[in-house]
Amino acid sequence: MSFSEHYDFAMIALYAFWAAFALLIVYLRNEDRREGYPLVHETSRGLKVVFPKGGTPPKAFLTAHGVHTPGNPEPDLNGKLVASRGTPGSPYLPAGDPMQDGVGAAAYALRAEVPDLTFDEQLPKIVPLRAAPGFDVSAEDFDPRGWPILAADGEFVGMISDLWVDRSDVLIRYVEVAIASEAGSRQVIIPISLVNFNGGKRRAMTSSVTAAQFRAAPGLAQPTQVTLREEDRISGYFAGGYLHATPRRAEPFL
Repeated sequence: MSFSEHYDFAMIALYAFWAAFALLIVYLRNEDRREGYPLVHETSRGLKVVFPKGGTPPKAFLTAHGVHTPGNPEPDLNGKLVASRGTPGSPYLPAGDPMQDGVGAAAYALRAEVPDLTFDEQLPKIVPLRAAPGFDVSAEDFDPRGWPILAADGEFVGMISDLWVDRSDVLIRYVEVAIASEAGSRQVIIPISLVNFNGGKRRAMTSSVTAAQFRAAPGLAQPTQVTLREEDRISGYFAGGYLHATPRRAEPFL
């Protein structure tokens, strides 16, 4: 169908598609600003975290702990990362201990400092077995409580003192280790997926971190519950050890 010598239905449909696509991009860019995700800008003074401001109001999420609006302060990255080159867009490398600074492979999000809750009872979802009546290790499985645990360098770290269960999914999520040092005893939890168990020798081992790094792992504010932020930080710390635990791991394989 032709409207004139210069315009026809196909051309008008193409222009309409371009206009609709442009409006879709504008809509999506406004929506992702409502999520509250920060942008990290490179400046002459280093990295600067900027929260985008759009014309749309921020999103509000109804959670078990009430209404939550994204926009929590982000970690200050200055002094923790250094540009590998002077050109904009160059990769940033850890300037100190990336596992303690929470950068690189050990990065974590500043989630709420509250525990995740079960749906029905509204109780802390992930707790040690000593605080979870009705939960225990199955008689068909081995119970690693009381076993020693070794680090990636083969050094003894401590004894497994408890297991942390997810009451909603009925799974063991963390292994609690009692670490004895000159400063006293402290409890550290490590994701169970990063621990290998040897039932014959009745001992456990992790290859993610060294013994010194295990002893310096982030702890918990409460002995019988873990917050969302603590979960992210602990998981990032131990998982990041596969890249940052030793200088050799950070080098290219080839």
